[in-house]
Amino acid sequence: MVEVLLAGVLAMVISILSGPKFIDFLRKNEFGQQIREEGPKGHVVKQGTPAMGGLLIMISMAIPFLIFSGRTLPAVTAFFVTLGCAAIGFVDDWTKVSRRRSLGLAGRWKLLWLGAITVVVAVVATRGLDDPLTTDVYLPLLGVDLPLSWGWYVLLFVIIAGAANGVNLTDGIDGLAAGTTTISILTYTAMSLVAALASIRAIGRADQVDLDLAILGASLVGASIGFLWYNAFPAQVFMGDTGSMGLGGALAAFAIMTKTESLLILIGGIFVIEALSVIIQVVSFKRFGRRVLLMAPLHHHFEMKAWSETRIMVRFWIVTAILCACGFVLYYRYASEFAS
Repeated sequence: MVEVLLAGVLAMVISILSGPKFIDFLRKNEFGQQIREEGPKGHVVKQGTPAMGGLLIMISMAIPFLIFSGRTLPAVTAFFVTLGCAAIGFVDDWTKVSRRRSLGLAGRWKLLWLGAITVVVAVVATRGLDDPLTTDVYLPLLGVDLPLSWGWYVLLFVIIAGAANGVNLTDGIDGLAAGTTTISILTYTAMSLVAALASIRAIGRADQVDLDLAILGASLVGASIGFLWYNAFPAQVFMGDTGSMGLGGALAAFAIMTKTESLLILIGGIFVIEALSVIIQVVSFKRFGRRVLLMAPLHHHFEMKAWSETRIMVRFWIVTAILCACGFVLYYRYASEFAS
């Protein structure tokens, strides 16, 4: 179990120590953020701030995971989803940087590659594992397994694409996406540790799959905390789509591999809220010709109401922590049902 702590600490140390040189590299090569003209006016001063900082998170996470984990297939699959989504984000970031504009990879191409990642996950989950995942989704409180059959594969795509894009939408204020995803992934890490401890009580040793998932989670948390050291207001570097889509993919992978798809609504609740705010804004404007929010996503609405970035960031962290605590309590209460 000590490997989990070591992985988190090592990831954080790598991220913090390599941060200054990495940021300097981005700045020298002019890998700067392109600001949307229709965005908040206060963001204009952020034009040119080094972006693509998500690479720092991914590299800092990968090293301890590969060192300390047993590389079991479920954990490696989650690792693959994280890096796969990060790769899509990297192409998006590179397109923005190379063309010097705020528009990156076309949405249809993102969805196509996210679909390819979903296919890989579906094949591994149902055919590659010694204990294949079922196509049922357990609903706590109701105490029922919802049989989805082929609909489960559609749900996989919704989870992966939704989480990746939800975190991406949330990445609009210094420290917001990094902080909220850290709290969410920390929750999944704790859940994996609970499962590992339960296996110790049952069979006298930790289940390697649960242990590896906890190591992956700890590595992501440590790397994100190290990144947050430089991303807190005023940010010296932005994670870009590389980081936001990678971390979103990690959340999706944890939900799938731990069979807690239903709990992602709570653990990733802040990202669901941000995504819904955009959907509501677009539907309201197109259908009724009026905006519900001053600006979408939701965090920009509060910016337009003259809330400081720090105030928004901390309050979103608090909401995330509350939602994650609720998700963790439900998992702890019904852990045996999720595992069945």
